Amino acid sequence: WPYPAPTDDGGADHLTAGTRLPDIVLSATGGQKLSLANIDGPFVVVIYPWTGRQGIANPPGWDEIAGAHGSTPQLERLRDFAADFATRAIRIFALSTQDTTWQAELAARLSLPFPVISDEHLTFADALRLPRFQTGGLTLLKRLTLVCRDGTIERTIYPVHPPDEHATALLCLLDTGA
Repeated sequence: WPYPAPTDDGGADHLTAGTRLPDIVLSATGGQKLSLANIDGPFVVVIYPWTGRQGIANPPGWDEIAGAHGSTPQLERLRDFAADFATRAIRIFALSTQDTTWQAELAARLSLPFPVISDEHLTFADALRLPRFQTGGLTLLKRLTLVCRDGTIERTIYPVHPPDEHATALLCLLDTGA
């Protein structure tokens, strides 16, 4: 991976097993409105900073921000392994601070079979005190994954690196419980 790797800065240490997700209704691709606190069964919430678009520059200093790069490859691999998650009865949700219009374009372009949730006003992020960074006037979430069941965190993976290998690492972790 040619970009700087993130380090564990302790920003997710408080996201421990047993933490309830906040009951906040957010917009998702496909016109859905949902609260992750009310999702039954096992699921993962893959939180990513930002996805680019062809012809639009990345935020300032993007190449130097540890852990910033890799959201599109991460989401593509989750798409590629979505059937493997489904076989295990594990739902996938992706979440970022980008608005639903931006996310809808991404979901269509990448043919994502799972909802992408917008926390553009940082209500979910604030309630959970999710780690974040700023660049170019944007407040973005650091990459992490919440492994959940029935609206409660079972495990937090932070930092996530490399992002393009996260789907396979996550499946292995879910299978072994390690």
